[in-house]
Amino acid sequence: MEKIMFASDLHGSGDFTSSLVTYFNYEGADRLVLLGDILYHGPRNPLPQGYAPKEVISFLTPIADRILAVRGNCDTEVDELVLPFPLVDYAVIALDDRMIHLSHGHKYGEDNPPPMKKGDILIGGHTHVAKKTVKDGFVYLNPGSVSLPKERTPQGYILFDGKTFEFKHFGGVTYDSYTIE
Repeated sequence: MEKIMFASDLHGSGDFTSSLVTYFNYEGADRLVLLGDILYHGPRNPLPQGYAPKEVISFLTPIADRILAVRGNCDTEVDELVLPFPLVDYAVIALDDRMIHLSHGHKYGEDNPPPMKKGDILIGGHTHVAKKTVKDGFVYLNPGSVSLPKERTPQGYILFDGKTFEFKHFGGVTYDSYTIE
C-alpha cells in the first residue's frame, strides 16, 4: 500500500505549506491528499503566518502529480485555474472491505456524513481541529489545520501506511493514532 499524507486548511500560508511539503518528503509519502481551503484565508479567518498564495502554488507544483485535492468552502473556480491539479467535490479510496470517504467537511462531516457502512472512514477538515471519533459505526478523522489550528490542536497532518493513521505535528512526532481492526 502506498503511504498517504492527509492535510487540510492551508489557507494560503506559504510558510506552512513549505513545512508540509518538507514533511511530505521526509515521511516518504507517495500521495498527498489535500482536504480543501488551499489558497484563500476566508472571511472569518485571520491572515495566516506567511500568507502568500502564489508561494503555496510554487511549493505544491513539483508534487502536483501526487496530489488529490477536494474543494473546500474557501476554494473557488479561480483557484482551480491557477492550481496545477484539479479540485473535486469529494473522493473515495477503496480499502479492502471498507471505503475512505474524503470531503472538506462543510457539506459532509462528522455530524452529517455521506451514506457509510460500518467500518468506513470519513476524513475531512474544515473545523481546523484535529480529531478522531468512532461514531454510528464509522470512523471520523480530521488532521486539523496546517496554518490556522483551533482548540489547541497542533499544526500537522495524518500519515497512513495502509493499516494505521498517525496524527503528527510539524516535527514529525506522532501524538495520536487510529489502527484499522
